[in-house]
Amino acid sequence: MEYFGKEFRVSVNVPTWDVLAAHVRDRLRARDGFALATLNMDHLVKLAGSAEFRAAYAAQDFVVADGNPIVWTSRIARKPVDLIPGSDSILPLAQIAASEGVKVALVGSTDDTLAAAKRHMEQQVPGLQLVTLISPDYGFDPKGDAARDVFEKLNAADIGLCFVALGAPKQEVFAAQGRTHAPGIGFVCIGAGLDFFAGAQERAPKWVRRVAMEWAWRMVTSPRRLVPRYAQCLAILPGQILHALSQRSGKEGAV
Repeated sequence: MEYFGKEFRVSVNVPTWDVLAAHVRDRLRARDGFALATLNMDHLVKLAGSAEFRAAYAAQDFVVADGNPIVWTSRIARKPVDLIPGSDSILPLAQIAASEGVKVALVGSTDDTLAAAKRHMEQQVPGLQLVTLISPDYGFDPKGDAARDVFEKLNAADIGLCFVALGAPKQEVFAAQGRTHAPGIGFVCIGAGLDFFAGAQERAPKWVRRVAMEWAWRMVTSPRRLVPRYAQCLAILPGQILHALSQRSGKEGAV
C-alpha cells in the first residue's frame, strides 16, 4: 500500500503481524540486521518537509502501519494492512528475541524510564536478555559522533535487536544509520512505547483504542502540542484518500 507527498512515495510493505513476526524471526536467526519504521500521518507530514527524513525512510527494510488513517486508506485502496503501533510491537518482538536467544538493547528516553521499562519487559517476557540501556544526551545527533559511539557499544555487546525511542525523525535516521554501522542488528522505531511501560506517559485505555479514538485521547491530554499536529495531518488526509482510490482503480499515476 503506497502513500504519497511532495517529492516522495512510501509504501507499507509488511501487511500483517504474522508477516512481521516471520520477517523478524528470520532476520534475528540469521543475524541479518534491519530497520523497521511505523508509518503514521504525522510521518507523512514530516516526510514532505524533510529530505533527511525521506532518505531515512528509504533505508528502512520494513514499514508497518501505525495509525488508523493509514489502515483506513489501505482498505479504501483494497490493499488492507493491519494496525501495528510501535508501542504494541515491543513485547511480541521481544518474545521472538528471547526465543531465539538474541540480546536486546533500548536506546532513547531517560535513564529512569529505561530502567523501569527494563523491569516491565523482563517481567512480561521470560528469558529476555535485555542487556544494554543507552539514554543519549540532550541534542543527540543520530548521524554524529555520539551515534557512532552508541553503535560501537551495541556491536560490542553482541546486540541482535534494538528498540529505538528517540521520536521521529531522529529514531528513523538513527535506524537508517544502523544499517551501515551495525548491520547485524535489527532496529525497531517505537516512539513513546517505553514511556508507557515506565508510566512516564499514560496511554489511552484499551476501550478507547478499540474504537479507534486514541488520537482524541492524546489530543485532550496534550492539546497545545497535538492540536497543531493533528490539524496538519487532517489537511493531507483528503489527498491520501484520493491516492488510495487511484490505487483501487489501478491508476496510481492519477494523483
